Amino acid sequence: MKTYVVGGAVRDGLLGEPVNDRDWVVTGASPQDMLDAGYLPVGKDFPVFLHPTTHEEYALARTERKTGPGYHGFEVYAAPDVTLEDDLVRRDLTINAIAQQDDGTLVDPYGGQRDLAARVLRHVSEAFAEDPVRILRLARFAARWPTFAVAPETTALMRRMVAAGEVDALVAERVWQEVSRGLMERAPARMFEVLRSVGALARLMPEVDALFGVPQPPQHHPEIDTGVHTLMVLGRCAATAQPLPVRYACLVHDLGKATTPADVLPRHIGHEQRGEDLIRVVNERLRVPVDCGELALLTAREHTNVHASRKLNASAVVRLLERCDAFRRPDRFLQMLAACECDATGRLGLEDAPYPQRARLAAALKTAQDVDARAASSQAIERGLKGPAIADAIRQARVKALAIDLKTGTDEP
Repeated sequence: MKTYVVGGAVRDGLLGEPVNDRDWVVTGASPQDMLDAGYLPVGKDFPVFLHPTTHEEYALARTERKTGPGYHGFEVYAAPDVTLEDDLVRRDLTINAIAQQDDGTLVDPYGGQRDLAARVLRHVSEAFAEDPVRILRLARFAARWPTFAVAPETTALMRRMVAAGEVDALVAERVWQEVSRGLMERAPARMFEVLRSVGALARLMPEVDALFGVPQPPQHHPEIDTGVHTLMVLGRCAATAQPLPVRYACLVHDLGKATTPADVLPRHIGHEQRGEDLIRVVNERLRVPVDCGELALLTAREHTNVHASRKLNASAVVRLLERCDAFRRPDRFLQMLAACECDATGRLGLEDAPYPQRARLAAALKTAQDVDARAASSQAIERGLKGPAIADAIRQARVKALAIDLKTGTDEP
Protein backbone atom coordinates (compact mmCIF):
# COMPACT_ATOMS: atom_id res chain seq x y z
CA MET A 1 0.00 0.00 0.00
CA LYS A 2 1.32 3.44 -1.00
CA THR A 3 -0.15 6.86 -0.32
CA TYR A 4 0.20 10.10 -2.30
CA VAL A 5 -0.95 13.67 -1.79
CA VAL A 6 -2.84 14.69 -4.93
CA GLY A 7 -4.73 17.50 -6.57
CA GLY A 8 -5.12 20.99 -5.19
CA ALA A 9 -2.68 20.65 -2.31
CA VAL A 10 0.17 19.77 -4.67
CA ARG A 11 -0.87 22.39 -7.22
CA ASP A 12 -1.18 25.20 -4.69
CA GLY A 13 2.10 24.28 -3.07
CA LEU A 14 3.85 24.56 -6.43
CA LEU A 15 2.17 27.92 -7.01
CA GLY A 16 3.32 29.18 -3.63
CA GLU A 17 -0.24 29.57 -2.41
CA PRO A 18 -1.61 28.50 1.00
CA VAL A 19 -2.48 24.80 1.31
CA ASN A 20 -5.49 24.36 3.55
CA ASP A 21 -6.58 20.79 2.89
CA ARG A 22 -4.84 17.71 1.59
CA ASP A 23 -6.40 14.86 -0.35
CA TRP A 24 -4.72 11.49 -0.60
CA VAL A 25 -4.81 8.62 -3.07
CA VAL A 26 -4.00 5.08 -1.98
CA THR A 27 -2.68 2.42 -4.37
CA GLY A 28 -2.25 -1.29 -3.80
CA ALA A 29 -5.03 -1.55 -1.23
CA SER A 30 -8.57 -2.86 -0.99
CA PRO A 31 -11.41 -1.44 1.11
CA GLN A 32 -10.84 -4.22 3.63
CA ASP A 33 -7.13 -3.29 3.85
CA MET A 34 -8.16 0.25 4.77
CA LEU A 35 -10.59 -0.95 7.41
CA ASP A 36 -8.00 -3.27 8.87
CA ALA A 37 -5.59 -0.32 9.13
CA GLY A 38 -8.12 1.63 11.19
CA TYR A 39 -9.44 4.00 8.49
CA LEU A 40 -13.11 5.04 8.73
CA PRO A 41 -15.28 4.64 5.61
CA VAL A 42 -17.15 7.78 4.44
CA GLY A 43 -17.49 7.44 0.66
CA LYS A 44 -20.89 6.64 -0.83
CA ASP A 45 -20.11 6.60 -4.55
CA PHE A 46 -16.54 5.26 -4.29
CA PRO A 47 -14.21 4.12 -1.50
CA VAL A 48 -13.10 7.11 0.59
CA PHE A 49 -11.79 6.80 4.13
CA LEU A 50 -10.79 9.09 6.97
CA HIS A 51 -7.35 8.69 8.48
CA PRO A 52 -7.75 7.45 12.09
CA THR A 53 -5.53 10.23 13.46
CA THR A 54 -5.47 13.20 11.05
CA HIS A 55 -9.02 12.65 9.72
CA GLU A 56 -7.82 13.62 6.24
CA GLU A 57 -9.53 11.93 3.30
CA TYR A 58 -7.86 8.96 1.64
CA ALA A 59 -9.43 7.64 -1.57
CA LEU A 60 -8.54 4.36 -3.19
CA ALA A 61 -7.09 4.79 -6.67
CA ARG A 62 -9.96 4.24 -9.06
CA THR A 63 -11.07 4.21 -12.65
CA GLU A 64 -14.49 5.25 -13.91
CA ARG A 65 -16.65 4.26 -16.86
CA LYS A 66 -19.32 6.54 -18.25
CA THR A 67 -22.74 4.85 -18.08
CA GLY A 68 -25.20 7.74 -18.46
CA PRO A 69 -25.62 11.49 -18.98
CA GLY A 70 -24.53 14.14 -16.51
CA TYR A 71 -22.14 13.68 -13.64
CA HIS A 72 -23.99 10.85 -11.87
CA GLY A 73 -23.68 8.38 -14.73
CA PHE A 74 -20.45 6.60 -13.77
CA GLU A 75 -19.42 3.11 -12.82
CA VAL A 76 -16.47 3.18 -10.42
CA TYR A 77 -13.79 0.50 -10.15
CA ALA A 78 -11.38 0.63 -7.19
CA ALA A 79 -9.03 -2.28 -6.53
CA PRO A 80 -5.36 -2.96 -5.67
CA ASP A 81 -4.48 -3.32 -9.37
CA VAL A 82 -5.46 0.29 -10.22
CA THR A 83 -2.28 2.31 -10.65
CA LEU A 84 -1.62 5.91 -9.72
CA GLU A 85 -1.40 6.80 -13.41
CA ASP A 86 -4.79 5.14 -14.00
CA ASP A 87 -6.27 7.36 -11.31
CA LEU A 88 -4.59 10.59 -12.44
CA VAL A 89 -5.52 10.24 -16.10
CA ARG A 90 -9.21 10.64 -15.23
CA ARG A 91 -8.74 13.89 -13.37
CA ASP A 92 -9.90 17.15 -14.93
CA LEU A 93 -6.82 19.29 -15.56
CA THR A 94 -3.14 18.52 -15.85
CA ILE A 95 -2.37 20.95 -13.03
CA ASN A 96 -4.64 18.86 -10.79
CA ALA A 97 -3.12 15.53 -11.89
CA ILE A 98 0.17 15.82 -10.00
CA ALA A 99 0.88 13.52 -7.05
CA GLN A 100 3.49 13.80 -4.31
CA GLN A 101 5.13 10.93 -2.47
CA ASP A 102 5.98 10.91 1.21
CA ASP A 103 9.56 12.02 0.48
CA GLY A 104 8.38 14.99 -1.57
CA THR A 105 9.02 13.43 -4.97
CA LEU A 106 6.49 14.52 -7.57
CA VAL A 107 4.73 12.10 -9.90
CA ASP A 108 3.61 14.09 -12.93
CA PRO A 109 2.83 11.79 -15.87
CA TYR A 110 0.64 14.28 -17.76
CA GLY A 111 2.64 17.52 -17.76
CA GLY A 112 1.01 19.41 -14.92
CA GLN A 113 4.21 21.19 -13.89
CA ARG A 114 4.79 22.27 -17.48
CA ASP A 115 1.31 23.78 -17.68
CA LEU A 116 1.70 25.49 -14.32
CA ALA A 117 4.87 27.15 -15.58
CA ALA A 118 3.17 28.11 -18.85
CA ARG A 119 0.00 29.18 -17.02
CA VAL A 120 -2.29 26.97 -19.06
CA LEU A 121 -5.52 25.19 -18.12
CA ARG A 122 -5.51 21.94 -20.11
CA HIS A 123 -7.58 18.78 -19.79
CA VAL A 124 -5.72 15.57 -18.98
CA SER A 125 -7.61 13.24 -21.31
CA GLU A 126 -10.86 12.78 -23.19
CA ALA A 127 -12.35 11.60 -19.89
CA PHE A 128 -12.86 15.32 -19.18
CA ALA A 129 -15.83 15.20 -21.53
CA GLU A 130 -17.65 12.67 -19.37
CA ASP A 131 -18.37 15.12 -16.54
CA PRO A 132 -20.02 18.45 -17.46
CA VAL A 133 -19.28 19.90 -14.01
CA ARG A 134 -15.71 20.17 -15.22
CA ILE A 135 -16.68 22.99 -17.58
CA LEU A 136 -17.82 24.99 -14.58
CA ARG A 137 -14.76 24.00 -12.55
CA LEU A 138 -12.39 25.06 -15.29
CA ALA A 139 -14.20 28.40 -15.62
CA ARG A 140 -13.90 28.85 -11.86
CA PHE A 141 -10.17 28.12 -11.99
CA ALA A 142 -9.88 30.72 -14.76
CA ALA A 143 -11.50 33.22 -12.38
CA ARG A 144 -9.06 32.25 -9.64
CA TRP A 145 -6.01 32.61 -11.88
CA PRO A 146 -6.97 35.18 -14.52
CA THR A 147 -3.52 35.07 -16.13
CA PHE A 148 -3.97 31.38 -17.03
CA ALA A 149 -5.05 30.71 -20.62
CA VAL A 150 -7.37 27.89 -21.61
CA ALA A 151 -5.66 25.47 -24.01
CA PRO A 152 -7.27 25.65 -27.48
CA GLU A 153 -7.90 21.92 -27.55
CA THR A 154 -9.66 22.18 -24.17
CA THR A 155 -11.85 25.01 -25.42
CA ALA A 156 -12.75 22.90 -28.46
CA LEU A 157 -13.59 19.92 -26.25
CA MET A 158 -15.85 22.00 -24.02
CA ARG A 159 -17.67 23.34 -27.07
CA ARG A 160 -18.32 19.79 -28.23
CA MET A 161 -19.63 18.90 -24.78
CA VAL A 162 -22.05 21.83 -24.84
CA ALA A 163 -23.19 20.93 -28.36
CA ALA A 164 -23.81 17.35 -27.20
CA GLY A 165 -26.13 18.61 -24.45
CA GLU A 166 -23.93 17.54 -21.54
CA VAL A 167 -24.43 20.76 -19.55
CA ASP A 168 -28.19 20.37 -19.86
CA ALA A 169 -27.95 17.37 -17.52
CA LEU A 170 -26.47 19.43 -14.67
CA VAL A 171 -28.64 19.80 -11.59
CA ALA A 172 -29.30 23.24 -10.15
CA GLU A 173 -27.38 22.67 -6.92
CA ARG A 174 -24.13 21.85 -8.74
CA VAL A 175 -24.48 24.82 -11.08
CA TRP A 176 -25.08 27.22 -8.21
CA GLN A 177 -22.29 25.67 -6.15
CA GLU A 178 -19.74 26.37 -8.88
CA VAL A 179 -21.17 29.74 -9.93
CA SER A 180 -21.21 30.99 -6.35
CA ARG A 181 -17.64 29.88 -5.81
CA GLY A 182 -16.60 31.48 -9.08
CA LEU A 183 -18.24 34.76 -8.07
CA MET A 184 -15.99 34.83 -5.01
CA GLU A 185 -12.74 34.30 -6.93
CA ARG A 186 -10.15 36.98 -7.74
CA ALA A 187 -11.57 37.81 -11.17
CA PRO A 188 -15.18 36.58 -11.22
CA ALA A 189 -15.84 38.10 -14.65
CA ARG A 190 -13.40 35.62 -16.15
CA MET A 191 -15.65 32.70 -15.21
CA PHE A 192 -18.48 34.08 -17.32
CA GLU A 193 -16.14 34.97 -20.18
CA VAL A 194 -14.96 31.36 -20.34
CA LEU A 195 -18.47 29.93 -20.06
CA ARG A 196 -19.64 32.25 -22.81
CA SER A 197 -16.69 31.38 -25.06
CA VAL A 198 -17.76 27.72 -25.19
CA GLY A 199 -21.51 28.30 -25.36
CA ALA A 200 -22.20 27.10 -21.81
CA LEU A 201 -23.42 30.45 -20.47
CA ALA A 202 -26.27 30.46 -22.98
CA ARG A 203 -27.41 27.08 -21.65
CA LEU A 204 -26.88 27.67 -17.93
CA MET A 205 -27.73 31.38 -17.55
CA PRO A 206 -29.26 32.52 -20.86
CA GLU A 207 -30.52 35.70 -19.20
CA VAL A 208 -26.93 36.82 -18.56
CA ASP A 209 -25.70 35.65 -21.96
CA ALA A 210 -28.41 37.74 -23.64
CA LEU A 211 -26.89 40.96 -22.24
CA PHE A 212 -23.92 40.83 -24.60
CA GLY A 213 -24.46 43.00 -27.63
CA VAL A 214 -27.24 45.03 -26.00
CA PRO A 215 -26.35 48.75 -26.39
CA GLN A 216 -26.53 51.36 -23.65
CA PRO A 217 -26.55 55.18 -23.76
CA PRO A 218 -22.88 56.17 -24.26
CA GLN A 219 -23.24 59.29 -22.07
CA HIS A 220 -23.90 57.02 -19.08
CA HIS A 221 -22.04 53.88 -20.21
CA PRO A 222 -18.84 54.59 -22.18
CA GLU A 223 -18.35 50.81 -22.44
CA ILE A 224 -21.63 50.71 -24.46
CA ASP A 225 -22.27 46.94 -24.23
CA THR A 226 -24.50 45.77 -21.35
CA GLY A 227 -22.71 42.44 -21.04
CA VAL A 228 -19.32 44.15 -20.89
CA HIS A 229 -20.71 46.50 -18.24
CA THR A 230 -21.94 43.55 -16.15
CA LEU A 231 -18.47 42.00 -16.18
CA MET A 232 -16.93 45.35 -15.21
CA VAL A 233 -19.35 45.57 -12.29
CA LEU A 234 -18.19 42.13 -11.13
CA GLY A 235 -14.65 43.45 -11.37
CA ARG A 236 -15.54 46.26 -9.00
CA CYS A 237 -17.10 43.70 -6.63
CA ALA A 238 -13.81 41.81 -6.51
CA ALA A 239 -11.73 44.98 -6.16
CA THR A 240 -13.81 46.06 -3.16
CA ALA A 241 -14.06 42.56 -1.62
CA GLN A 242 -17.85 42.35 -1.67
CA PRO A 243 -19.66 39.32 -0.17
CA LEU A 244 -21.51 36.78 -2.28
CA PRO A 245 -25.01 38.35 -2.10
CA VAL A 246 -23.65 41.64 -3.47
CA ARG A 247 -21.76 39.87 -6.25
CA TYR A 248 -24.79 37.89 -7.32
CA ALA A 249 -26.96 41.01 -7.24
CA CYS A 250 -24.43 42.75 -9.47
CA LEU A 251 -24.35 39.82 -11.90
CA VAL A 252 -28.10 40.01 -12.51
CA HIS A 253 -28.96 43.65 -11.78
CA ASP A 254 -29.42 44.59 -15.46
CA LEU A 255 -31.13 41.46 -16.82
CA GLY A 256 -34.14 43.50 -17.87
CA LYS A 257 -32.09 45.40 -20.45
CA ALA A 258 -31.90 42.30 -22.64
CA THR A 259 -35.67 42.53 -23.16
CA THR A 260 -35.86 46.23 -23.98
CA PRO A 261 -37.94 46.75 -27.16
CA ALA A 262 -35.71 47.47 -30.14
CA ASP A 263 -37.54 50.69 -31.01
CA VAL A 264 -36.46 52.41 -27.77
CA LEU A 265 -32.82 51.28 -27.62
CA PRO A 266 -30.36 52.32 -26.30
CA ARG A 267 -32.69 53.69 -23.62
CA HIS A 268 -33.95 51.05 -21.20
CA ILE A 269 -37.17 52.42 -19.78
CA GLY A 270 -38.77 49.96 -17.38
CA HIS A 271 -35.86 47.53 -17.32
CA GLU A 272 -36.04 47.40 -13.54
CA GLN A 273 -39.39 45.59 -13.43
CA ARG A 274 -38.49 43.36 -16.34
CA GLY A 275 -35.25 42.53 -14.55
CA GLU A 276 -37.11 41.52 -11.39
CA ASP A 277 -39.22 39.09 -13.37
CA LEU A 278 -36.16 37.49 -14.96
CA ILE A 279 -34.28 37.30 -11.65
CA ARG A 280 -37.16 35.37 -10.12
CA VAL A 281 -36.82 32.85 -12.94
CA VAL A 282 -33.06 32.52 -12.38
CA ASN A 283 -33.47 32.30 -8.61
CA GLU A 284 -35.93 29.44 -8.95
CA ARG A 285 -34.05 27.59 -11.67
CA LEU A 286 -30.71 27.64 -9.82
CA ARG A 287 -32.26 27.44 -6.35
CA VAL A 288 -30.39 30.55 -5.33
CA PRO A 289 -30.17 31.04 -1.53
CA VAL A 290 -32.73 33.44 -0.11
CA ASP A 291 -30.25 36.14 0.96
CA CYS A 292 -28.72 36.30 -2.51
CA GLY A 293 -32.04 36.14 -4.32
CA GLU A 294 -33.73 38.83 -2.24
CA LEU A 295 -30.82 41.25 -2.51
CA ALA A 296 -30.74 40.73 -6.28
CA LEU A 297 -34.44 41.59 -6.58
CA LEU A 298 -34.08 44.67 -4.39
CA THR A 299 -31.05 45.90 -6.32
CA ALA A 300 -32.71 45.40 -9.68
CA ARG A 301 -35.77 47.34 -8.56
CA GLU A 302 -34.07 50.23 -6.81
CA HIS A 303 -30.60 50.77 -8.29
CA THR A 304 -31.66 53.55 -10.64
CA ASN A 305 -33.49 55.28 -7.78
CA VAL A 306 -30.37 55.06 -5.63
CA HIS A 307 -28.27 56.51 -8.45
CA ALA A 308 -30.66 59.48 -8.64
CA SER A 309 -31.07 59.84 -4.88
CA ARG A 310 -29.02 63.02 -4.51
CA LYS A 311 -32.02 64.82 -5.98
CA LEU A 312 -34.43 63.40 -3.41
CA ASN A 313 -35.75 65.47 -0.52
CA ALA A 314 -36.21 64.12 2.99
CA SER A 315 -39.71 62.81 2.34
CA ALA A 316 -38.64 60.93 -0.79
CA VAL A 317 -35.63 59.44 0.99
CA VAL A 318 -37.86 58.09 3.77
CA ARG A 319 -40.13 56.52 1.14
CA LEU A 320 -37.07 54.90 -0.44
CA LEU A 321 -35.98 53.52 2.94
CA GLU A 322 -39.46 52.14 3.55
CA ARG A 323 -39.66 50.50 0.11
CA CYS A 324 -36.34 48.81 0.80
CA ASP A 325 -37.54 47.65 4.26
CA ALA A 326 -34.38 49.34 5.55
CA PHE A 327 -35.65 49.84 9.10
CA ARG A 328 -36.22 46.12 9.62
CA ARG A 329 -33.33 44.94 7.44
CA PRO A 330 -30.63 47.61 7.56
CA ASP A 331 -27.78 45.23 6.67
CA ARG A 332 -29.48 44.21 3.44
CA PHE A 333 -30.04 47.89 2.57
CA LEU A 334 -26.34 48.63 3.08
CA GLN A 335 -25.44 45.68 0.86
CA MET A 336 -27.76 47.06 -1.80
CA LEU A 337 -25.93 50.40 -1.61
CA ALA A 338 -22.62 48.56 -2.10
CA ALA A 339 -24.03 46.85 -5.19
CA CYS A 340 -25.21 50.21 -6.53
CA GLU A 341 -21.75 51.69 -6.08
CA CYS A 342 -20.22 48.77 -7.97
CA ASP A 343 -22.77 49.37 -10.73
CA ALA A 344 -21.94 53.06 -10.92
CA THR A 345 -18.18 52.52 -10.99
CA GLY A 346 -18.24 49.44 -13.20
CA ARG A 347 -18.07 51.64 -16.28
CA LEU A 348 -15.24 52.50 -18.62
CA GLY A 349 -13.16 55.32 -17.16
CA LEU A 350 -15.37 55.68 -14.07
CA GLU A 351 -13.76 53.00 -11.92
CA ASP A 352 -12.43 55.56 -9.43
CA ALA A 353 -15.32 58.03 -9.69
CA PRO A 354 -16.87 59.13 -6.38
CA TYR A 355 -20.27 57.77 -5.45
CA PRO A 356 -21.63 60.01 -2.67
CA GLN A 357 -25.08 58.41 -2.87
CA ARG A 358 -23.90 55.46 -0.83
CA ALA A 359 -22.66 57.48 2.14
CA ARG A 360 -25.59 59.89 1.93
CA LEU A 361 -28.22 57.16 2.10
CA ALA A 362 -26.35 55.21 4.77
CA ALA A 363 -26.26 58.37 6.88
CA ALA A 364 -29.93 59.00 6.17
CA LEU A 365 -30.80 55.55 7.44
CA LYS A 366 -28.83 56.16 10.62
CA THR A 367 -30.58 59.49 11.20
CA ALA A 368 -34.00 57.96 10.62
CA GLN A 369 -33.17 55.00 12.88
CA ASP A 370 -32.21 57.40 15.68
CA VAL A 371 -35.71 58.87 15.71
CA ASP A 372 -37.57 57.61 18.78
CA ALA A 373 -40.45 55.80 17.05
CA ARG A 374 -42.03 54.83 20.36
CA ALA A 375 -42.14 58.45 21.51
CA ALA A 376 -43.56 59.57 18.17
CA SER A 377 -46.18 56.84 18.41
CA SER A 378 -47.15 57.82 21.98
CA GLN A 379 -47.52 61.45 20.99
CA ALA A 380 -49.69 60.48 18.06
CA ILE A 381 -51.94 58.39 20.32
CA GLU A 382 -52.22 61.29 22.77
CA ARG A 383 -53.46 63.41 19.84
CA GLY A 384 -56.15 60.83 19.18
CA LEU A 385 -54.58 59.30 16.08
CA LYS A 386 -55.12 55.63 15.22
CA GLY A 387 -53.89 52.95 12.82
CA PRO A 388 -52.24 54.28 9.65
CA ALA A 389 -52.21 57.79 11.08
CA ILE A 390 -49.79 56.65 13.80
CA ALA A 391 -47.46 55.16 11.19
CA ASP A 392 -47.65 58.43 9.27
CA ALA A 393 -46.73 60.37 12.41
CA ILE A 394 -43.60 58.22 12.82
CA ARG A 395 -42.80 58.80 9.17
CA GLN A 396 -43.14 62.57 9.56
CA ALA A 397 -40.84 62.52 12.58
CA ARG A 398 -38.23 60.79 10.46
CA VAL A 399 -38.74 63.24 7.60
CA LYS A 400 -38.29 66.15 9.99
CA ALA A 401 -35.04 64.70 11.34
CA LEU A 402 -33.74 64.06 7.84
CA ALA A 403 -34.69 67.51 6.61
CA ILE A 404 -32.26 68.96 9.12
CA ASP A 405 -29.35 66.73 8.17
CA LEU A 406 -29.90 66.07 4.49
CA LYS A 407 -28.32 68.23 1.86
CA THR A 408 -29.76 67.74 -1.60
CA GLY A 409 -27.85 68.48 -4.77
CA THR A 410 -27.49 67.53 -8.39
CA ASP A 411 -26.81 63.95 -9.30
CA GLU A 412 -24.52 62.40 -11.84
CA PRO A 413 -26.63 60.45 -14.37
